[in-house]
Amino acid sequence: MSAYFVMIREQTLDSAALADYGPRASLAAQGHPLKPLATYGTLDQLEGEPIEGAVILEFPDMAAARAWYDSPSYQAAVKFRHAGSKSKAFFLEGLWNA
Repeated sequence: MSAYFVMIREQTLDSAALADYGPRASLAAQGHPLKPLATYGTLDQLEGEPIEGAVILEFPDMAAARAWYDSPSYQAAVKFRHAGSKSKAFFLEGLWNA
């Protein structure tokens, strides 16, 4: 069953830290079976407090998603996102199609 990583950037706090995050996160993706579905595309926000953007990554399953997120290379990268922005991130399991 597919799993999705969803990250919502609410506010930029440090542009330089975010600039460091992007390349590090891309390197951390190498060797992991992830598929970017949406990355800071045009946003038509319907509800809630304004956000700056969002990312959705697809993984084959929750175990693969956790392996990527918990990997040393992504944990080294995510520190820059945490320093550079106010954001939320979560995993969402997809629907199983018979």
